[in-house]
Amino acid sequence: MLDVLQRIVLEVNSAENLNQALEIIVRRVKLALDIDVCSVYLLLSEENRLVLLASDGLNPDSIGRVKLNLGEGLVGVVARRSEPLNLDNAPDHPAYKYFPETGEECYHAFLGVPIINARRMLGVLVVQQREERRFRNEHVAFLVTLAAQLAGAISHAEMIGEIGAMQTQARNAHVQVKGIPGSSGIGIGVGVVAYSLADLDAVPDRLPSCIETEVTQFTQAVEAVQNEMEIIKQRMQDSLPAEERLLFDAYIMMLGSESLFDRTVQGIREGNKWAQAALRDTIRENTRSFEEMDDPYLRERASDLRDLGRRILSHLQAPQRTPEDFPERTILVGEDLTATQLAEVPVHRLAGLVSSRGTSSSHVAILARAMGVPAVMGMSDLPVTRLEGRQMIVDGYSGRIHIQPGRELLEEFRRLAREERQLSEELRAHSLEPAMTSDGFRIPVYANSGLLADMAPSLQSGADGIGLYRTEVPFMIRDRFPSEDEQTEIYREILTSLDPRPVTLRTLDVGGDKSLPYFPVKEDNPFLGWRGIRITLDHPEIFLTQLRAMLRASQGLSNLHIMFPMVSSVSELKGALELLARARDELLDEQLAILMPKTGVMVEVPSAVYQAEALARRVDFLSVGTNDLVQYLLAVDRNNSRVAGIYDCLHPAVLQAMVQAACGAHRAGKTIGVCGEMAADPAAVLLLLGMEMDSLSVSVSALARVKWVIRHFSRERTQELLEQSLCLDEPAAIRALLNNALVKAGLGGLVRAGIH
Repeated sequence: MLDVLQRIVLEVNSAENLNQALEIIVRRVKLALDIDVCSVYLLLSEENRLVLLASDGLNPDSIGRVKLNLGEGLVGVVARRSEPLNLDNAPDHPAYKYFPETGEECYHAFLGVPIINARRMLGVLVVQQREERRFRNEHVAFLVTLAAQLAGAISHAEMIGEIGAMQTQARNAHVQVKGIPGSSGIGIGVGVVAYSLADLDAVPDRLPSCIETEVTQFTQAVEAVQNEMEIIKQRMQDSLPAEERLLFDAYIMMLGSESLFDRTVQGIREGNKWAQAALRDTIRENTRSFEEMDDPYLRERASDLRDLGRRILSHLQAPQRTPEDFPERTILVGEDLTATQLAEVPVHRLAGLVSSRGTSSSHVAILARAMGVPAVMGMSDLPVTRLEGRQMIVDGYSGRIHIQPGRELLEEFRRLAREERQLSEELRAHSLEPAMTSDGFRIPVYANSGLLADMAPSLQSGADGIGLYRTEVPFMIRDRFPSEDEQTEIYREILTSLDPRPVTLRTLDVGGDKSLPYFPVKEDNPFLGWRGIRITLDHPEIFLTQLRAMLRASQGLSNLHIMFPMVSSVSELKGALELLARARDELLDEQLAILMPKTGVMVEVPSAVYQAEALARRVDFLSVGTNDLVQYLLAVDRNNSRVAGIYDCLHPAVLQAMVQAACGAHRAGKTIGVCGEMAADPAAVLLLLGMEMDSLSVSVSALARVKWVIRHFSRERTQELLEQSLCLDEPAAIRALLNNALVKAGLGGLVRAGIH
């Protein structure tokens, strides 16, 4: 039964549209359970009613005509209760409702299970039998499991249908999709799909510029793969017996077959597709046929076919896009966008980002905020491959995208974008002024950075220094560990360009979601594994080289601060400080005059919160890394879109932890700042001021906004807001309180710009 379930899910996932997906479900479930009827009712949002959309067993004329309200009929009961209903004689149930057009009067046994995706009721999966009997427990379990696994595929197929129908809909018809806000702002432009090469499933839909050219290119690609197979066959002559080498002859024949070659050419000509999309569809159709076969040997041939498809695709695909290939207003769309894909787009052409995976705390979202580019993340149901060339609006405030928007909607968002630009210009005009509260408290606002190219913008933005320089970036862009001299050169340039302003260099922080290609760390649970200070303490040869480079770079300067990440105990801190002292002693022995820099600890794990005072006594400052601290306090993977709604920096537990860390640092007579994304949230800034955080460090794009908030409030007022917030139990209530305070202070424009 598990094998059957996996095959059904695989088939549905490859469906081209919703109708095809539903037809596969009812046909395959009826066959698997050997029953008389299988039907799917979906809850259509425009009607808010359950509609029979597919059935194998009921009268075909009833499809699309049978409609029920929630709670109406047995199907409505299943939907309203969100639980299975198993009856031996359906007409005996008080909620039974007879629909004569279905022809279901002869069926007695009834089993219905809800189809739910991310707490949203999608519909009901129903099976029926002529005889009076209750369905067995294994049937119930099978249907519940299947419905749970199919929910995402059905939601995805719905979206494919909506977007695909745009070509025949009126001009003002559009599709709106909800995701997770990644980076605030409004982006209007044209979709460009970022996809991996030689990945058939990632190939986007695209109209051909010339059908005959596409056919020619496909023909040449097939011939190239046939030649490859012939070469491989000859190469294996001494390694394989003759009968085994016949397999390559079969591959060559398959490449020229009607089912692969002719159907792909037909897809190009009749479907008006470029060759890559036509090949993708042909391979999907053929592999589906193999996977439906009962013979395990024949089912395995599906993987052979996919391999041939990937080989053809690799010949079809040209080199990656050049900068000129990107539209003037590019909306970059991908399944799981990477920093590399982001870097391929010229900054002046990048209008927005859309990623199927990830959350507001993902690395790409953080980069987008640093660049000031609107982004929406975690759109798991989005059919990415259908968005090439589509006009799109990215609303990074609400976490929505609009595909093919109508004229009125487009004009409304253009107006909002103009207002946003005006606000940014107003903020920029005051960005060089000091961040001082209305009652005279000066709060240094530093910049977060990871590239040398960020130094000039940081200075121009009015940053008081660099509060967090991510030293892992130079490690990540190389194919080996950078040498001591290479690191010294990088750190020296940073320190001299900011002198005399302080620069905080965080020691190497890899592991978790940051990996080095030449130093892979494979773990089942990387965020709770070998990362940050744990790696560098285990590899003193790497750590000492970096510490020596930092110290050498600081010769003649006094603005170097060194910060240790992921510290969870005093013993780890002692180990790091001992290695720092050793590195300095080595340089002193080499006759280099090196001052001992200020040192600090990142508060990122709960244990560091509880030991804040003990840690602070041994260093010069603490800095709260809220991105990881929130993740660990709330047990929420910040890169997992399924639980992104739970990740909230205004959660009462987070606020309590922050207060405790601040009190611990101040009891030790040391300063404490915040360098995570929380420091860039206008509402959260009010609470950080109330906690008496001594400094904030944010992306360059958020500097002016944070300074503006600080200048409009007194510390006394923010302490009142903190006290009120600590009495509230829900993050939403806390945000409402703080947003109201911003509006009353005349900063309503920042409420929309907050990270929600």
